[in-house]
Amino acid sequence: MLPLLSHQQTLEPIYLSFLDALENSAFEGDIDKRYSARMVQATDNSVYQFLPQAVVYPAHQADVELMLSLANDVQYKQVTFSGRGGGTGTNGQSLTHGLIVDVSRYMNKVLEVNAEQGWVRVQAGAVKDALNDALRPHGYFFSPDLSTSNRATIGGMINTDASGAGSLVYGKTSDHVLGLTSVLIDGSVMQSSPQPLSVLDQLNDSDILANKISKSIANICLEKRQQVLERFPELNRFLTGYDLKHVWNDAVDQFDISRILAGSEGTLALITEAKLNITPLPKARVMVNIKYDSFESALRHAPSLVSANATVVETIDSKVLNLAREDIIWHSVSDLIQAVPNKTIEGLNMVEFAGEPDDVETKVTSLETMLTAQLTQQQAGLVGFQITHDVASINQIYAMRKKAVGLLGAAKGKRKPLAFAEDTAVPPENLADFIMEFRALLDSHNLQYGMFGHVDAGVLHVRPSLDMCSAEDEKLLRVISDQVADLTLKYGGLMWGEHGKGVRGEYGPAVFGDELYAVLEQVKGLFDPENRLNPGKLVAPPNSGPMLFNVDSTKRGTFDRQIPVNVRQAFPDVMDCNGNGLCFNYSRFSPMCPSFKVTGDRIHSPKGRAGLMREWLRLLESEGVDVLALAQSKSMNLLQRAQNTLNKNKEYDYSHEVMASLQGCLACKACSAQCPVKVDVPKFRAEFFNIYYKRYLRPAKDYLVAGIEDTLPLMATMPKVTNLVSQNPLSKWVIKKSIGYVDAPMLSVPTLKQRLDGHPSRGYDLETLQAIDESDKQQYVLVVQDPFNSFYDADLVFRFIQLVEKLGYKPVLLPYKPNGKPAHIKGFLDKFAKMAQNSADFLNQVAQLGMPMVGLDPALTLCYRDEYQQVLGDNRGDFEVLLSNEWLATVIVKRELVTNRSEQHYTWFSHCTESTAKPNTAKEWQAIFAHFGAQLSSVNLGCCGMAGTYGHELHNLERSKALYDMSWKDKMAEIRKTSKVLVSGYSCRSQVKRFEGFKPQHPIEALLELID
Repeated sequence: MLPLLSHQQTLEPIYLSFLDALENSAFEGDIDKRYSARMVQATDNSVYQFLPQAVVYPAHQADVELMLSLANDVQYKQVTFSGRGGGTGTNGQSLTHGLIVDVSRYMNKVLEVNAEQGWVRVQAGAVKDALNDALRPHGYFFSPDLSTSNRATIGGMINTDASGAGSLVYGKTSDHVLGLTSVLIDGSVMQSSPQPLSVLDQLNDSDILANKISKSIANICLEKRQQVLERFPELNRFLTGYDLKHVWNDAVDQFDISRILAGSEGTLALITEAKLNITPLPKARVMVNIKYDSFESALRHAPSLVSANATVVETIDSKVLNLAREDIIWHSVSDLIQAVPNKTIEGLNMVEFAGEPDDVETKVTSLETMLTAQLTQQQAGLVGFQITHDVASINQIYAMRKKAVGLLGAAKGKRKPLAFAEDTAVPPENLADFIMEFRALLDSHNLQYGMFGHVDAGVLHVRPSLDMCSAEDEKLLRVISDQVADLTLKYGGLMWGEHGKGVRGEYGPAVFGDELYAVLEQVKGLFDPENRLNPGKLVAPPNSGPMLFNVDSTKRGTFDRQIPVNVRQAFPDVMDCNGNGLCFNYSRFSPMCPSFKVTGDRIHSPKGRAGLMREWLRLLESEGVDVLALAQSKSMNLLQRAQNTLNKNKEYDYSHEVMASLQGCLACKACSAQCPVKVDVPKFRAEFFNIYYKRYLRPAKDYLVAGIEDTLPLMATMPKVTNLVSQNPLSKWVIKKSIGYVDAPMLSVPTLKQRLDGHPSRGYDLETLQAIDESDKQQYVLVVQDPFNSFYDADLVFRFIQLVEKLGYKPVLLPYKPNGKPAHIKGFLDKFAKMAQNSADFLNQVAQLGMPMVGLDPALTLCYRDEYQQVLGDNRGDFEVLLSNEWLATVIVKRELVTNRSEQHYTWFSHCTESTAKPNTAKEWQAIFAHFGAQLSSVNLGCCGMAGTYGHELHNLERSKALYDMSWKDKMAEIRKTSKVLVSGYSCRSQVKRFEGFKPQHPIEALLELID
């Protein structure tokens, strides 16, 4: 039986003492010592895992100053700190065994935009895309781009000196830094910006640490200037980390300590604020997508594209393209990257021109002429190209390219493409030869790999596929890492051209040489003499001992392989999360992940939940528990579970922390489609609930939800009585206080049965349907009932039956069969399996008739395809239940087009499960309405906050409302002024009714009005 998982790694006494002192000070931020919070921050987007002591979220810069000042007390000299933003590092940059200082929760504001002078002042925790949202109305953007821009923070970009697409034109982050505000190890503040040579004299004999550092570093870099210039090649991706070369600007005799801080990965100071220059938005943008017969052809053709004065030249190989084709992202770009008849696209170059319209058009025309000639003459391996002028389409292509990082994690098999030597930079003219040798290196180890990147800057992301649960592959990672480091030096490049060094600091001496590496040690010693800021990364102070971390440092796989193979195979969603962190997308309109957006707590994210579940599985194994046998076992008896539940607050059990994380999930399933590796949190959430409640008592409301489908038919026999019982003040009070529900929805009066009394749609049984002539069967439409619409919104089902008739078909209302999704959501897996099998057996029988079956509620209809397949496997059968829009889309092609029928404009609000599982749904509804002469727009706003029963539960009400206010509220108010609102999800319609006081129509109700 499930044991108490009480052996979490406890905090070291010195850290407990320090955090207690910090809590009792004027510190206003958050201090999180939970094991779950520490586990979530123990990984990033790399292969490494370092468990921190705790996570600190400063509320403002004064908190950072106070924290570091307190840490200067002699008793806390062993306390170390590592700054963290989006946690998107690919080489363990922000991972630590000390304290994580996460600035993304509170220190994330855009403080000032000066459009006249072209700069912005921003806090370090602001997300890059959020900054651009603030700049766009002023006609500007922050130009350094990166694939993780919707969750990477400005502080993280500065600390890794990040760059990405377009860096040949726009440069790296450090090229845009006008000034930094940083807190030094003693708690004092350093303001850094370009300073004239004359300032050095003013810094003499100063006791201020910032002044001492500035003077010393300026003099050191001046003294070593010639060696620096001779040592490092001219690269677009110049030296990352302690940038000795650019501290001095010889042209104007200025020095800038910000250049040392940019790329320092938090090893010198904690950056809190930045003043950045900003770039005017281009007036015109055009993209040319060029297709090739091989990836080598794409690489070798790139220099001619760069010479065409392109703003951006990006490339991806066939592996990434094929993974994208299997992802939700492909539906948005398939028309822009069309297949070429009788040709296979093995490589793609995406070439963008941006700037003044006339200049852009001239460059595009010139390139088009060149490409047409090469295509005609079958040169350069070209198989085709497409030109895109639409800005939205260009952004969609970039979204696909940005998702490539995560998509590689979706590769089949145990070996997954990994980041550890993926940001090499060489002179662009050497890139093709370098990559060919790189590929030969990987081929010699019989490895698969994916490639994509910035060919214009000589940077290509190469991710070899390895299995970190294999000790042999872990050793191979070191071998390949060393070989790639040597290879980049051979071609005059750097191993870290874009993503920072992290644990790869050990390769520093070979790049810098002994003399200049000693300068780096000196710089570290000036800022952080006791090695307390992100220790073990990049470089250590002089005479402080060996580096703490290297390529062989503890990896996530070390912990993962403690979980038995059969358990890993049984929980693929838990194990496959690669830490890409797309679920941290800052946008409130992104479908994934609503619980993270509303809490700001990373334990309430798919990445966080997968990480906590991995640790849970590992701890169970360490206790000798067979989790698969446990899942099939019987629960403890009622008395034992009651006793355990009473003792929950007395005995620590890590399972409670996992439960707290998973209970916050709305089960919207956006993660199962939006996540690049398709991490399905509701799936393993239900599996966890099933096991957890074998030891502890379930809350009463879980039984209410799981049994609702069985009791609804009985309640519907006396709907008025049921409503009277559930809606009176006393009952409402009991429902809230005893059960924990906000309210109970009212049953439909009249009921569906009463509405259809005598209607021909109810006059069929299976035998009658089987007797229908084969030639007539396509005239029938079988309506599959769901519990919510049939019993709480009977009018909708009735309207659909009317619509079917209006369209010339014969509707048949199938007998009500419980779907089982409510039971699945609450983790009643045995009950769900029985309900699913019963329903599947019936629907498979009906499917033999060859008549289309249609369901009305998206979440429940899609359950037949997803959860049924998961739990039943081959026993599910091959029945198909269509969504109403899927059926209508097939019907309208058979009917004469109707036009100019309505002046009314409609707007469809998407259901999060529907829009992520079926991304073409909006286009289908638009085509359907257009067929009937009406205009329909769509908005995809993310989760409304109801998500089935989630919003009905009292303890979720505050979050439910916050989600609605965050995503739907303002848009609803705006759209209602000019358009009629349509909502297909029952839960979404219920949420709108709760907070707006009106019930929106389902699209089929609007269609019925159009036809009438």
